Amino acid sequence: MEDREQLAQWIEESNYIVFFGGAGVSTESGIPDFRSVDGLYNQQYKYPPETMLSHSFFMREPEEFFRFYENKVLAPDAEPNNAHKALASLEAKGKLKAVITQNIDGLHQKAGSKEVLELHGSVLRNYCMGCGESYDLDSVIDKIRAEKVPYCEKCGKIIKPDVVLYEEGLDNSIMSRSLQHLQNADMLIIGGTSLVVYPAAGLIDYYKVNKLVLINRDKTARDSVADLVIHDSIGEVLAPFI
Repeated sequence: MEDREQLAQWIEESNYIVFFGGAGVSTESGIPDFRSVDGLYNQQYKYPPETMLSHSFFMREPEEFFRFYENKVLAPDAEPNNAHKALASLEAKGKLKAVITQNIDGLHQKAGSKEVLELHGSVLRNYCMGCGESYDLDSVIDKIRAEKVPYCEKCGKIIKPDVVLYEEGLDNSIMSRSLQHLQNADMLIIGGTSLVVYPAAGLIDYYKVNKLVLINRDKTARDSVADLVIHDSIGEVLAPFI
């Protein structure tokens, strides 16, 4: 049986599908993958991206952090692609129960997905580190462009994006809900991730059924443990399920 026919058959047979995705899901929406050949990790900057996206750097040099953050991380005009749309469609049909994502762009929700577990947070949510006041993405972008560092209108403290920076831990409640979905899943689709970022990548070890599908353009270290591997564009592979 052809790989895509096998994928379609398993989706038809399954009733508790979980999707685990990474940066490759959003590259087809024009958002760069940090670890791709042309991504941030292969470009030259004054500091390495890991440093500039760390908690200590954010606290020490907020102006440089936000300059890099606006220029290279934010993509406010990005739209969902076929992968996002297909997953939302599968959820609406009752097949897919959860999307677990390492992405911070909010495109799964924009496509219509409801149960989205954002392991690394979201650029769409921002809060004052002093009083906790919430700010949306547009207001933060406006403040960065006007002031270089976004400050709270109420108390004057720095506004921090609700994203997990290097040196910060993952949200325990998000991790717990992700584990529960993975343990209940009768099919796990992994897409657009090299599975090298821990502890997020370690979550897939909690899935124990034999319908583990891995869709990624390049080979990963986990190809050998998957029941079905498809090396192709995730948007093209999932498009038939929209």
